[in-house]
Amino acid sequence: MESNSLFSSILKPKRLTRIPHLFTLLKQCSNIIHIQQTHGLIICTGLDHDNLIVTRFIDSCSSLGFSDYAFSVFTHHKPRPDIHLYNTMIKALSDSPSKAISLFNNIQASGLRPNNYSFPFVLKAVVKLSAIEMGIQIHCQTIQTGLDLDVHLLTALIRMYASCACISDARKLFDGLCNRIKHVTLWNAMVAAYAKVGDLNNALALFECMTERNVISWTALISGYAQLDLPNEAITIFRKMQLQNVKPDEIAMLAALSACAQLGALELGVWIHNYINKHGLYTTVPLNNALIDMYAKSGKIGKALLVFENMKIKSVVTWTTMIAGLALHGLGREALDMFSRMEKARMKPNEITFIAILSACSHVGLVELGRYYFNIMKSRYEIEPRIEHYGCMIDLLSRAGYLQEAQQLLIKMPFEANAAIWGSLLAASNIYGDADLGECAMHHLIKLEPNNSGNYAILSNSYASLGRWKESGMLRKVMKDTGIKKMPGCSYVEVSNRVHEFIAGDMSHHDFDRIYQLQCKMIEQLKVAEHVQNEHFELFEFDER
Repeated sequence: MESNSLFSSILKPKRLTRIPHLFTLLKQCSNIIHIQQTHGLIICTGLDHDNLIVTRFIDSCSSLGFSDYAFSVFTHHKPRPDIHLYNTMIKALSDSPSKAISLFNNIQASGLRPNNYSFPFVLKAVVKLSAIEMGIQIHCQTIQTGLDLDVHLLTALIRMYASCACISDARKLFDGLCNRIKHVTLWNAMVAAYAKVGDLNNALALFECMTERNVISWTALISGYAQLDLPNEAITIFRKMQLQNVKPDEIAMLAALSACAQLGALELGVWIHNYINKHGLYTTVPLNNALIDMYAKSGKIGKALLVFENMKIKSVVTWTTMIAGLALHGLGREALDMFSRMEKARMKPNEITFIAILSACSHVGLVELGRYYFNIMKSRYEIEPRIEHYGCMIDLLSRAGYLQEAQQLLIKMPFEANAAIWGSLLAASNIYGDADLGECAMHHLIKLEPNNSGNYAILSNSYASLGRWKESGMLRKVMKDTGIKKMPGCSYVEVSNRVHEFIAGDMSHHDFDRIYQLQCKMIEQLKVAEHVQNEHFELFEFDER
């Protein structure tokens, strides 16, 4: 009510004697009531026939997430919309790609001509629908309108072809242009296109050929490696960027923090956080979310909470990341308390939130609460459970020993069980000595992941614990005969902001000899310490007698 009365005072007619005052008012809109009041004012003052005013109004609606309201205003707009209004409406319909494409097709029908803004906006809709045929038609239209050499439009076309899995067409377009238009934006688009489809060899080769690079060039590579779960390579590129004195932007730091989170590279993550603070960079919500994720996955849940509590604006991703971080640290009850805070803040959870919540219940064995949250997903929040939610629930029931209920849920779910679900049942069968369930799970796992040595080992151990040595031995023989080898263990150590990977039995590290010598010394010292400790223990026992 307070904000609405404040808004009412702004709506006094004397404040709106000139159009710039209305633009100021639009910037102050923050909810649907403000939007409706401003719309009413525009109609009352007769400004609803002004294309510029309506364009700005629709843009404000869109930025606040009221695209349907914006579209309603557009469709009831009496004068013929100009190309700027069409472009703004197409941009606003980013979540309704079919409507956006239909509206684009109306431009020429209304006697207007698409410009260099119309095409990039509609190409984003094409990407969302993966409508490659429509994309090709739009490409032809760019040639017909003489805009086929516009850099930003060409960049949008390269992105469209790559996103629609036509990377060869994107490269063909790029090769036909790079001699005529030497612009870093085009090169960045092609590097990012290769990175997007996971072809990092071509992305790196093209990157190395670039005569001019900017922060976007580096970020495309860093993001590509991070998205392919190659965090070491991502961090290596990030360091090279620093050596070239290229200042990282928000996207580069987001990609680097993602890599840090995957590796648990705390030192580099802290350096990035300090860099942000030192240079007074504006910390956006996604950047803060990445910091929370990095700290949580690097073992510093307290730091993650500190970043979370200091955020003035929190998105659903913020709450979900914090809940998932608490669950990861085994703080299941704290994660559920955080979810309660989220509900009180009237932030609607999404499907990822419920994966985090069900994982939290699983970590601390809260079966009843798990059942409750699984049920309210659909009844209260209208979220249809996906296979990941069924997997979390089956894992929760299996860990807690409710094996029969877990199997019934597996039968009822409208999905084919994946390896993760059968793996949960296999692990539970070993814990609770249910060899029949283990055999059933293993039967499916052999088809889904035939070379996973861990599954064979779990069932073999299950047989052994029940005294079924013959079956246990046969299973190990199958592993040997089929050439299935046990995956070696690995560990990561961060030293001076660099992450080193060590794999069991691997001697390829450049400092292997020095590390091995130091390890031998440590073992000797531990033996001495253990011997001294045993002597003290024996003396203590003697004194007791």
